[in-house]
Amino acid sequence: MPRTRFSWKTCTAGLVATLALAGLAASSCAATGHAVAPSMLGIPSGSAALVALLDQPGPLVVETVVSTSWVVDRSGLINLDHPRAREAGLKDGDEPIEVYFHVLRHPTRGTFLVDTGVERALRDDPAHVAIGGLVKHFMHLEKMALERPLGDWLAASGVKLEGVFLTHLHLDHVAGLPDLARATPVYVGPGEAHQTSVLNLATRGTLDQELEGLPPLSEWPYRPDPQGAFEGVVDVFGDGSLFALWVPGHTAGSTAYLARTPGGPVLLVGDTCHTAWGWEHDVEPGSYTADHPANALSLARLRKLVAEHPGIDVRLGHQRLPAARARHGELQGPMKNDTRSTSGPW
Repeated sequence: MPRTRFSWKTCTAGLVATLALAGLAASSCAATGHAVAPSMLGIPSGSAALVALLDQPGPLVVETVVSTSWVVDRSGLINLDHPRAREAGLKDGDEPIEVYFHVLRHPTRGTFLVDTGVERALRDDPAHVAIGGLVKHFMHLEKMALERPLGDWLAASGVKLEGVFLTHLHLDHVAGLPDLARATPVYVGPGEAHQTSVLNLATRGTLDQELEGLPPLSEWPYRPDPQGAFEGVVDVFGDGSLFALWVPGHTAGSTAYLARTPGGPVLLVGDTCHTAWGWEHDVEPGSYTADHPANALSLARLRKLVAEHPGIDVRLGHQRLPAARARHGELQGPMKNDTRSTSGPW
C-alpha cells in the first residue's frame, strides 16, 4: 500500500474548528484520565553514574521494529522558523517517517518495550480500532502502510512482556497498547499524563481507550540531576544497564532511554528529535512539540552526550540517521523493516 500523507496542520485546524463549533476551543484538559502512580521500578541517579558506565559493554539486547510507515508535514517534524532551517531553504511538504517500537531484553529481568508501534486491528479490524472519532477522521489511519503491528510481533515471539517504557503519550507512540496483555505495567515521565491542551479534548478519549484495563501509569522517580546534564536520570533496573533520561519539551514528561549492550550504548531519543536533518543540524521539532525552548535544550543535551561519546548508536523518533541507513543500503527509497536483534547499530 503506498504511503499517504498525514497533515497535522490540517488535522489540528480541523479538530480546533470542530471544537470551536462545540464551544470548547477555549477549554483544555489533561492528556488522559487514566490513573497514575509512583513507579516501583527505577532508582534516582545522575549523569555522572551514567557516564562512568557508558563506554563499558552492557547486558541488554536491543531490537528495533518498524511498525508502520507514514508521510507527514515537515513543519511538524522540524521547526522551519529556526535560522538554520531558513538558511537551508527547508520548506513545508511531505516527509516520510516510520513508527517504531524497541524491544529490550535483559538477561534476568526479562523483555520490555520502549513505545508500542501500532495495534494489529488497524489492519485486521479497522472499524474497531482504539483510535476513533474525530482523530480517526482527520488522521486517515486506514492509509498507513502497515509493516509489523505489535500484535504480530507478540504472536511470533511468544514472549511475556514485563513492561512498556514510553517516551511520551502521543498517539503514534501508544497506538499498539491495545495489543498488550492487560496486566502489563506501563511507565511514563513526570507530568506526562496531566499536561493540558485544547487538542486533548479530541484525543483524550482515544488515549483513555488505548490505556483501558491497564494498570495505573507508573511515573519515573526523577530527581534533579546533580551534574545538571539532564533534568533527571533514573537507573531503571538498578544495575546500570538502562537509564531513563528526562528530556522535557516535546511533552512535559518526554523521556529518552540509554541502553548498554555488548556492542556499545544505544540511545532511544523519542520525539525530542524526529528526523535525521533535525538531529544533524540541532533543530528541534516544529508544530508537533509543546515547548520549543525546552525541547531545544533537551535536544542540545542529548547531542552533547553523543558528541562526547561518539560510539553511541542514536535511534531517533521517526527516522534513521544516514550512517545507519547506509549500513543497510537504504540511503535511497523507503527504509525496510529491521527486526533482527542487535546490540550494535541498526
